[in-house]
Amino acid sequence: MATKKQKSSFLHIILIAMAVVLFWRGAWGLMDLYVFPENDLLSYVVSLVVGIGILFATQKLADELL
Repeated sequence: MATKKQKSSFLHIILIAMAVVLFWRGAWGLMDLYVFPENDLLSYVVSLVVGIGILFATQKLADELL
């Protein structure tokens, strides 16, 4: 039988998961509207390149901090 704390933790996990999914849904929706909305391929490529650039930059920063 689940305790009150276990039920509360499960509820928090569900709420956090929903918040993450809704955040990314909104972020992708805004990118669809504002990052080259007339050219899907260019929008995808630019988003991919910027995302990879951010990953490399943050990795380099993390390596310098360690």
